[in-house]
Amino acid sequence: MKKTITTEKIPLYLWLDDLEDGALLQALDLANLPVAFHHIAIMPDSHIGFGMPIGGILATRDAVVPNAVGVDIGCGMCSLRTSLTGLHPAQLREIMGLIRRLVPVGFQHHKEDQPESVMPALPDESSRLTPVSEREFAKARRQVGTLGGGNHFIELQQGSDGYVWIMIHSGSRNIGLQVAEHYHKLAMARTEARKEKGAVPKDLSFFRADDPLYHAYLAEMRFCIAFALANRKLMMQRVQEAVAAVAGDISFSGFINKPHNFADTETHYGEEVLVHRKGATRAREGEPGMIPGSQGSPSYIVRGKGNPLSFASCSHGAGRVMSRNAARRKLDLKAEQQKLEKMGVLHAVRGKRDLDEAPSSYKNIRKVMANQQDLVEIVTELKPLAVIKG
Repeated sequence: MKKTITTEKIPLYLWLDDLEDGALLQALDLANLPVAFHHIAIMPDSHIGFGMPIGGILATRDAVVPNAVGVDIGCGMCSLRTSLTGLHPAQLREIMGLIRRLVPVGFQHHKEDQPESVMPALPDESSRLTPVSEREFAKARRQVGTLGGGNHFIELQQGSDGYVWIMIHSGSRNIGLQVAEHYHKLAMARTEARKEKGAVPKDLSFFRADDPLYHAYLAEMRFCIAFALANRKLMMQRVQEAVAAVAGDISFSGFINKPHNFADTETHYGEEVLVHRKGATRAREGEPGMIPGSQGSPSYIVRGKGNPLSFASCSHGAGRVMSRNAARRKLDLKAEQQKLEKMGVLHAVRGKRDLDEAPSSYKNIRKVMANQQDLVEIVTELKPLAVIKG
């Protein structure tokens, strides 16, 4: 941990020195939230978000804050080790071409419904509290197994253990967004009705546990988390098919899945609380995980240390050093491309619109990892070989 702030209702523990002003103000708002528990933890990749900093951890007593989970509910990472010890550039290009045909990216969806068997089941009708998920279920069958946009990616990596790895970053597509927006609006209305509007920033509006909407939101959130996992699993299956089609008879092992936009009931400091992680990953003692860099820097397979000061959490990536619009304005396309090509990475920076995902728009992942040595230990370093960006 790098810094402690004790000026607010509860302390803030920060794992970085350089938190931008906007994110700091959001963190201070969290520390003054009437339902916040014990302290606020801010990870080393943190930057400004909507209402709450990305890379923030908030524990609450008997309340849920939809915007402390975020709009891409269940967004997270998965990784898989192959039995390959390397791939030639020509093989990488062929694999990337196959993946692009098998996995829609950006706003694209499948042209046909995917098998219902790959979808998570809706809750039993007798206890169903998921009107938004039910409404969006049919559309989601064409979105499952698709990458989405923004910072989502599919990456082939060379591991320090001598093997080629696959890593995928994706979320719950439109269904998560619909659930998030629906319940955030309801939370704002509930918070205003409780006369808490002045004391609670609207972007941190919440449901108390005695409100039926508290349970409805959690049910919808859990379905979105399950859908996000199904989405990553189907993409991983398609990527495996592409790799095997080019590389031949190979095996895969060590699947890891880690959401980083979610809330879960956990016990901390002797109390049962709801821990919200927004752009943060759970890292209990011995728990495997992954922390990606940018497409021009290493990623890491890690093992958690269960540090109670972070609510047993760690960063979810490198974190942005500049906004998407700033990256497109300030970064030089040719320089960013040359940086990636010098590393030998088959990259996804093809035009100015891709500069928001260029390496220079992200923090130095090695510094981020150095700042959280008390949260995780590095198991395997993964260097990028080829990247598909949403």
